Amino acid sequence: MKVIGSLAIIKSRSGLCIGFSYNNDKHHTKSKVNSPMTSSAQNELMTRVGPGTPAGGILRSHWQPIALTDELPKTRSVRAVEVFGEKLVLFSNQNNELGLIGRHCAHRGADLCYGRLEDGGLRCPFHGWLFDINGQCIEQPAEPKDSELYKRIRQKAYPVREKNGVIFSYLGTGFPPDLPNLDCLIAPRNYSFAFKGLVECNWLQLLEVGIDPAHASFLHRFLEDEEDTEYGLQFRDNINNIPMTRLMRDYYRPEIKVEATDYGHRLVTLRNLDNQGMHVRVTNQVFPNAIHIPLSSEMTLTQWHVPIDDFRSYWYAMFTSFGEPVDQAIMRKQRLELYEMPDYIPKTGKANNYGFNAKEQKNETYTGMGYDINVHDQWAVESQGVIQDRTQETLGTSDAAILAYRKSLIRAIRNHNKDETGNTFPPSHKLPIAIDVIASMDDWEDAWKEADIERRKKSSWANSNIV
Repeated sequence: MKVIGSLAIIKSRSGLCIGFSYNNDKHHTKSKVNSPMTSSAQNELMTRVGPGTPAGGILRSHWQPIALTDELPKTRSVRAVEVFGEKLVLFSNQNNELGLIGRHCAHRGADLCYGRLEDGGLRCPFHGWLFDINGQCIEQPAEPKDSELYKRIRQKAYPVREKNGVIFSYLGTGFPPDLPNLDCLIAPRNYSFAFKGLVECNWLQLLEVGIDPAHASFLHRFLEDEEDTEYGLQFRDNINNIPMTRLMRDYYRPEIKVEATDYGHRLVTLRNLDNQGMHVRVTNQVFPNAIHIPLSSEMTLTQWHVPIDDFRSYWYAMFTSFGEPVDQAIMRKQRLELYEMPDYIPKTGKANNYGFNAKEQKNETYTGMGYDINVHDQWAVESQGVIQDRTQETLGTSDAAILAYRKSLIRAIRNHNKDETGNTFPPSHKLPIAIDVIASMDDWEDAWKEADIERRKKSSWANSNIV
């Protein structure tokens, strides 16, 4: 893999362009930005995800989370799903086989979310048409007994797979690829926990906040380093007895190195600790719409940003432990206190000003919006508008990963338009590593790799996946 040096201006027949360059040497990253960064047409190209759209085609060509396993209750395993502006219904038949098919019956458009789970499929209550998990109609009880019309009727259907509490679907064309090579999909079920949350904005700005290492020193800044005993939360760890909150707060001008990989991009964020050591934070953008970051020395977070439509998205988070099994009951309880079911709507959000408190902003947190960093991120991305107007932005050196990602997205769109394949990394791609370490000034490049190897050697399940 290589560190990206300069990125060329990209132009297409539609007159779209990204103009930017930045150069890396051993110690410093410089950036030169052409303004405006993004044309209106370019913004449309990258953000719109409905059927037939270029960006939607890219996202569809990779497995995407479409529901949590918890959303299919055993009492009646049927759930409405909307993804990429398409209305579908997810169900599990009597054999515990999953199906994802078009929501409106091929007969006269009735809503199959109210269907009957019976006879190996989902039956429409309107006239009894029965569909299997592949969308094939297998019975039309109101038609003549010798009718074979049902053989010619098929609902739109997509393949689905369940893994560690998340249900994934491949909504693209052709044969689906393997699931990506990620720790969260390799770990045993009891070493993982999954959750989701609704955000009222476009998927791209939701993803981009996750590949912006500099924002953590501001948006998630806590003004005091109180000991936090809550389990499974970000920026609550200590590294070499230094609280992460202090590292983020005191060293707010990081050097960010962006490396192209076979799965997307690796972000190596360096904070020089007054020449007494180097804080190294390794995070990842897993193309096209996921991130992989460290939560603590033993836990990582892999998060997808999945469009419901152009204006709403869900984040799907998978927490993975290298140490002890995850306390799923505690993590679920913590998060259910913050979200309204059944649609995972944040209780703190736009409707109540994100819980903003001026006194808290002065004395406790940088935002004045409480201690849940999901609320901070939600405010940041929703306040940009449902689709951020990127023609008005001014990007700087700290936005290096965002620039690199947009270039990759445009390149994937171009390739997809040429050969109808948007799956841009091989199923056997290298395993992304997410970790925080403090190293000496002269060996930080090896220190984080060695720390990951040691972490895996001690793990009961990851010791066979040493990179």
